[in-house]
Amino acid sequence: MDAIRHGTSETRDGSIQLLRFELRLPHPVVRVWAAVATPEGLPTWLAAVDVLEPRIGGAIRLRRLNAVDTLAAEGRVTAWDMERVAEYTMDPFRGRIRFHLQAAGESVTVLRFTHEFRGTDEHRLDHLAGWHHHFELLADALDGRPVTDRSTWTPERWQELREEYVSRP
Repeated sequence: MDAIRHGTSETRDGSIQLLRFELRLPHPVVRVWAAVATPEGLPTWLAAVDVLEPRIGGAIRLRRLNAVDTLAAEGRVTAWDMERVAEYTMDPFRGRIRFHLQAAGESVTVLRFTHEFRGTDEHRLDHLAGWHHHFELLADALDGRPVTDRSTWTPERWQELREEYVSRP
């Protein structure tokens, strides 16, 4: 998929992982914002939303869309600039995720994503593959093919992506 380039990462202080993705999506900012920052949009590619209070300090609680392990994360909204920045700081293990949107013309959005968390190199690779896979689902959802059930996310695709990240310099 052209819109999803491999993410980059760095490790700070031995255990703080910082992942970065930059996506160029052929959709207007308002549409991408709805997908990454609303209770209606997040389930089309990432997770069900139990709570999302759209303001700094507001609560957020997400649930995975499978029956095996339903709790994804809970935390607080730590940055909120309508149609520009949505940042969620989740329980200590999940860390901080930030979506920064910028228009690049009338119907193109550049999405800069960062995820900062404490973890090992193995966790870093797991998360790189996981986010990459989810961003493929985001692109599909924006193109009119939202996730309708959890089977869209496959462990085989995740493993393939993880192996790609392992082999990257």
